[in-house]
Formats: sequence, structure tokens, C-alpha cells
Amino acid sequence: MGEGNPYAGEVALTLDGERHLLKLTLGALAELEAAMESDSLVALVSRFETGAFNTRDVARLLLAGLRGGGWRGAADQLLSANIDGGPVEATRVAALLLGRAFALPGK
Repeated sequence: MGEGNPYAGEVALTLDGERHLLKLTLGALAELEAAMESDSLVALVSRFETGAFNTRDVARLLLAGLRGGGWRGAADQLLSANIDGGPVEATRVAALLLGRAFALPGK
């Protein structure tokens, strides 16, 4: 299936058999930050860099990325969806999405 356009910060994920492009737009980042309450985006990046992230971090990132890509589903729909590749793929996509949002292409 393709990985999305890395130069646009996109990552692809298949939910319930349907391919979606995820992207952390400014609005999606603002929503993510609001969902994290007192936590910061810097702390989230740090958790992924050190491997100290949790499933809530993965779900929040995926939801924000899906919303940034135009998906209008609810959080409970994401949590109950069948993700191709399971939790390992969900984690890989979340980490890649975060990296693409804050790194220059080709770095």
C-alpha cells in the first residue's frame, strides 16, 4: 500500500480494510495537545525517542493524524477498529507520523 507522502508529513494506515492518510496538521497538533492536558508535545516526542510511550500516546497520535488527514470518526471508532498489522503497525505508524511532523524530509 504505500507510506503516504513523506514530504507532506503523511503516513498511511489501514483501518477496517480502508486505507487512510494521516497527517499532523496545525489543527491536529492543537487537538493532540489539548487531549494531553498538562503534558507537552516535547514530552511526547521524548517518550517515543526513549521507548517510554504508552498505548494512550499511540491512540492519541493516530487520532490526531487521522483527523489531520480528514477522517471524521470518533475516538471510540479508532479504538474498536481492526488495524492492519495490529498494535505493532499502529505503534510504527504513530512513531513515523510524529517523526515526519517534526523532521525535515530526508533527515
